[in-house]
Amino acid sequence: MPNEAMLVIEKLGKSFGGVSVVEDVSFTVPRGGRTALIGPNGAGKTTTFNLISGVFPLDQGTIHLDGRRIDQLPARKRIGVGLSRSFQNIRLMPHLSVIENVMLGQHSQIGSMGGLMTPIGWMRNHPARRMAIERLVEAGVDVDPDGAVTGLPYGTRKRIEVVRALMSNPRLLILDEPAAGLNPRETAELSAFLKTATADGLTLLVVEHDMAFVHGLCDHTVVLNFGRLIYDGPTQGVQADPAVREAYLGTRSVPAAGGGRAA
Repeated sequence: MPNEAMLVIEKLGKSFGGVSVVEDVSFTVPRGGRTALIGPNGAGKTTTFNLISGVFPLDQGTIHLDGRRIDQLPARKRIGVGLSRSFQNIRLMPHLSVIENVMLGQHSQIGSMGGLMTPIGWMRNHPARRMAIERLVEAGVDVDPDGAVTGLPYGTRKRIEVVRALMSNPRLLILDEPAAGLNPRETAELSAFLKTATADGLTLLVVEHDMAFVHGLCDHTVVLNFGRLIYDGPTQGVQADPAVREAYLGTRSVPAAGGGRAA
């Protein structure tokens, strides 16, 4: 297994009701890199994310995170070995404040029962609260931290969810369409924030339809189509790849043998 790989996916497979959604998918996510997972609608991207994070069990294949096999771990334990994620649909707690939602991401770092029983964010000068506020500021989230998360603009809530995912200090952060619903300014701020976060060694895997966002953030791209890998290579070469053009544009070019993987 390559030492430079943070995540290694080997022969991943998943079917629902006899229909194959992900089939024989293998790729690696370089340590400290920013990798995009893209493809047309129905390509199997979100299913792959759900397999990595443990939402669904595998039908076949293996998943290793930083050299450790994790596909046999329940979802709740994968965060403890360094994996954190956001979801395509926002999953903030509507009855909690902004800061309370963000601080939920820190609970995996709490090692005592007393810490778990402490009300979230009750001490205004608590180090965990200060850290959460700092992360919100770094992400460009300019809201009242003690205000209700309900009623905030969609794009703001998306960024709050990304900040919450970072609060567990993951080694691998996987984001499902983080730029969806953001305006151009918010998208640029999120990209800059994620670049800063990965500068400290965090590895990023992101599903995203916004190709401008992908090109500005990610140096490596994996493309799926009908649940199969068709490209695995530099982001700058993805749009020129014949198999990718076929998948997105319906051109008459023929994918290369072996899945059309880029050199």
